[in-house]
Amino acid sequence: MAGESGVDPKKVPCVTLSTGEKIPCIGMGTFGSDRYSPPEVSAAAAGAIRFGYRLFDCASVYGNEDLIGRVFSGAFTSGIVKREELFIISKVWNDMHGKGDVLLSLAGTLKNLAIDYADLYLVHWPFPNYHAPGCDGDARNPNSVPFSADGFMDVWAQMEKIARMKLARYIGMSNMTVPKLKAVLPRCRIRPAFIEMEQHPSFQQQELFDYCVKEGIQVIGYCPLGSPNRPERDKTPEDAVDMELPETAAIASSRGIHPAQVCLKWAVRRGSIPIPFSVHEKNYKSNLLAVMEDPLTDAEMEAMKKDERNCRLVKGQVFLWPGAKSWKDLWDEDGKIWGT
Repeated sequence: MAGESGVDPKKVPCVTLSTGEKIPCIGMGTFGSDRYSPPEVSAAAAGAIRFGYRLFDCASVYGNEDLIGRVFSGAFTSGIVKREELFIISKVWNDMHGKGDVLLSLAGTLKNLAIDYADLYLVHWPFPNYHAPGCDGDARNPNSVPFSADGFMDVWAQMEKIARMKLARYIGMSNMTVPKLKAVLPRCRIRPAFIEMEQHPSFQQQELFDYCVKEGIQVIGYCPLGSPNRPERDKTPEDAVDMELPETAAIASSRGIHPAQVCLKWAVRRGSIPIPFSVHEKNYKSNLLAVMEDPLTDAEMEAMKKDERNCRLVKGQVFLWPGAKSWKDLWDEDGKIWGT
């Protein structure tokens, strides 16, 4: 069914998963960035469904799954969309990594989202470190610990269990690195079908992206527009502004489109699934329309490589453990997992 005054969802380009299933090449994020209230986010999700979005990226920690669930339920009841036409993603938060906790977390998510199964369930971060909602960048939890492959595999075993129970059609990981993936993939009985990672023109993560492609893992890219409305704790003066980068701006100018559309066209042409978020109707409509026509050319894709700045925006410093020196310790920038 076509979205109300929107696009025909069947005409939205797809990516093909390793299973052969086709899913939309773009989705809508639902993280309000500590700036937008759950009612604002859920209202945007409702408008997005009507317009033609069929993939939604949710998480328990976002604090809005109950209201988004009402949106989904209303859309199913009214006939705007069938459950099987939506691809719904959620994630287990860091404070639910204990024995039996993953199933409990997913049960809460399914209840809140008013669905019987998740299409994709992700481990949000690869360690049990968590912070208070809305905390500032200097906040630290004294109980935080560094990444442990053994600890992660305890969580992953629970993820595999929910997959076997058919409570999640696919399972995946988020905020990983190549060294961490190399440490855990050989130990997985059910491999991750997806990896969610920060990805935008100033932070292309080519090594991690290529590794995922080689391993047959579909990439989902968050912060695809450089997340100008991300929480203040994730902002530093040296951060790049993706929509002002030279090649991005030049391509936008030559095509007569907004730089945000260039960022999304770049992501989709690359093969990842961007999940932009906006509460503004004009923006979320423009985001979807951007990927439906006029993909970037080979020459433009080559030019976009010049906008790489290795500028990570979500640094994760609130997850640091005693003894860690910098947020860079989270991301194995020297090619080794911290402490190994």
